[in-house]
Amino acid sequence: MDFFHSQESLTAVQWILRAIISFFFLLLVTKIMGQRSLSQLRLLDFIMALSIGNIIAHPLSDHDLGMKGSMITMGVLVILYLLLIFLSLKWLKFTKFVDPSPFPLIKDGKIIYKGLTKARIPIDVLLTELRKKQIHDIQQVALALWESDGTISFFLESQYQAITPKDMKLTTKPFSLPITIIKDGKIDFEELKQTDKDEEWLEEEIRMVYSVEIKNILLATIDNNHKIKVFLYK
Repeated sequence: MDFFHSQESLTAVQWILRAIISFFFLLLVTKIMGQRSLSQLRLLDFIMALSIGNIIAHPLSDHDLGMKGSMITMGVLVILYLLLIFLSLKWLKFTKFVDPSPFPLIKDGKIIYKGLTKARIPIDVLLTELRKKQIHDIQQVALALWESDGTISFFLESQYQAITPKDMKLTTKPFSLPITIIKDGKIDFEELKQTDKDEEWLEEEIRMVYSVEIKNILLATIDNNHKIKVFLYK
């Protein structure tokens, strides 16, 4: 366990062990913090990501620094992070401080310059986001809001919105997400079990419809009508 503490020098094996332990400890910390920390970074998430990255990097590059202090510090920060997340759920004023309410950048087809200044973004960034949403005319935008996670939500005027089957009073089938039953030439038995079908039925069905073996299939999905779609290696 010498690699865990500070010392004058570390062997190659000790460096490798230190890196492995740091990686899995960071993985555990991220898991504890939750999926929120992996999505768009908000204020608390950004501070944590910056702090954790800085703390874990030093003992991985400097043999004079032990890992114990870094891991304790990181553990304290994670506890503090979770407490602040809980506080933001319970205390409205703190919530508004860390996750401020959205404000308009565009309203009724007109750019709100004060909104751009408040968000601290140039007009080019706004135009880029408009292009990403395939909006070519600013006057088609009824409202564009700057969200607390640094993204922009766009709402088009009603006459420019896409027509849905509901607008046309058309009857549609209920949504059903296809189940992935084969990946990389291997059957996912947990997923297959959800379809109430067995391996023998699957192999027979694929052989009859596609005339291929399961090992040659990159991906296969099945819908609620038990229709199988197969994607082969190319």
